[in-house]
Amino acid sequence: MITVVGSGKVGSSIALQAGMREVDDSILLLDIIKGLPQGEAMDINHTLAEQGKDTIVRGSNEYADMQGSDIVVIVAGVGRKPGMTRMDLLNTNAGIVRDVAMKVAEYAKDAIVVTVTNPLDPMTYITLKVTNFKPNRVMGMGNLLDLSRFKSFIADELKVSRHSIQALVIGEHGENMLPLVRYSSIAGIPLMHLISTEKAEEIVEKTRKVAAEVIALKGATIYAPANAVAEMLDAIARDRRAIMPVCAHPNGKYGINDICIGVPAMIGGEGVEEIIEIELNDEERAVFDKGVKSVREAVRSLQI
Repeated sequence: MITVVGSGKVGSSIALQAGMREVDDSILLLDIIKGLPQGEAMDINHTLAEQGKDTIVRGSNEYADMQGSDIVVIVAGVGRKPGMTRMDLLNTNAGIVRDVAMKVAEYAKDAIVVTVTNPLDPMTYITLKVTNFKPNRVMGMGNLLDLSRFKSFIADELKVSRHSIQALVIGEHGENMLPLVRYSSIAGIPLMHLISTEKAEEIVEKTRKVAAEVIALKGATIYAPANAVAEMLDAIARDRRAIMPVCAHPNGKYGINDICIGVPAMIGGEGVEEIIEIELNDEERAVFDKGVKSVREAVRSLQI
């Protein structure tokens, strides 16, 4: 069973996309608002039935119902409003995620946890510390979403199929994210052989800022985050051992032991099965370290 804690727009979209992929035969939508998860579950089930999918979605207001969960997704919290950064949500969402993580430790002690609530990197670390789970069993969605945006802009600029693009984004899920142009390619051809430095820098900046643009236009980002989470759930549930950028505890790699941050990782049935340490040049490392510093300061301010 997969439990999604938080049944708003992103949480319900995660349940729908996971159901469409038939990642698990049972998905629980959990929320403190009476009627919301039940109504969303009904609506999603009607969609899945029409599509011939056999996943069953249930709604509940009781944390005890998450017992037996293989995976728990934490989406609960306040979303960004126009003009806000992810870090503006730090103090508000820290308490919410802490409370949810305590319930996960109580009722789903064998689960793998995927954190989605912003600011993503500090919230993932809170989840890790509060649950006291092994680091491989706690991860955050962050850079996989950033990567989808990065690839979209590359495809738009070069007018090529998105299937042809291999790329990577690591670091903080925020203004200090690191889209790695040097590790990006089109059908094996290095991106910088096909695009000018000026255009590459423009794409990197658009990737960093586009979430704020979407929020200004429609109030929230919904479908892309949900799709990124569904991709992670699929990798875990099917033990795909897929390489993707996720927020995780580096366990000393990249010289980091005290926070969670976006890194390339192998994701499979045991969760974060391996952290992959790649070489960064001085310029890339400076951006990465800036994100690390931002997350570290946020975590320290919470006195976890």
